[in-house]
Amino acid sequence: MLGARRNPKRRATRLRDPERTRERLLQAASREIYRSGFQSASLDKILASSGVTKGALYYHFDSKEALGYAVIEEVIAPDVHGKWVRPFQNVKDPIDALIGAVQRVPVRPADVRGGCQLNNLAQEMSPLDAGFRKRLAIIFDAWRKAVASVLREGQIHGSVRRDVEPADAAGVLIAMVEGYGSLAKNAQDPKVMKAGIRNIVDWLRSLRPPGNRKRV
Repeated sequence: MLGARRNPKRRATRLRDPERTRERLLQAASREIYRSGFQSASLDKILASSGVTKGALYYHFDSKEALGYAVIEEVIAPDVHGKWVRPFQNVKDPIDALIGAVQRVPVRPADVRGGCQLNNLAQEMSPLDAGFRKRLAIIFDAWRKAVASVLREGQIHGSVRRDVEPADAAGVLIAMVEGYGSLAKNAQDPKVMKAGIRNIVDWLRSLRPPGNRKRV
């Protein structure tokens, strides 16, 4: 018995699926930017990796800059939201939640070698392009607000010291996470990031009221 024939119209529709094509471009661009930085990122490598034509690229994105902006908004922002915003919603213990997020920071050699994509782009492009700077600032602001909000909740319920200024503490946390990430990247040594995580965790524990500094 002969197998069912493939429907050429359905196959052509899949190949021309604009949403899927756009997503392949975004993922390939994200990988290339992470490896090479935005300025050195090769459009030819992005096209080869995604299997998309140059015409399709410019159908979806007017320029390399527009592609970079989309990577920030549609790849990096959701990733940061998943790691540093969503985990702090409706938590029982804010300090436990923050410690958990910090301890989930990746410390594999490949992650340390490449660094944080958000911080990489901020360092490279914020001085050069207002479009990058504004989009990256939105991500950092959402991260800071999420941490500040969960610390305020902790103060209401007695699990965070009253003398802690939530917005300031949130800024310190972000600076430590990104700072240790930069140090580890420069050293190309996961041990630097692991030591940084231990230090951040100890600092977070110090935000508990006296007598409530349990170890996790």
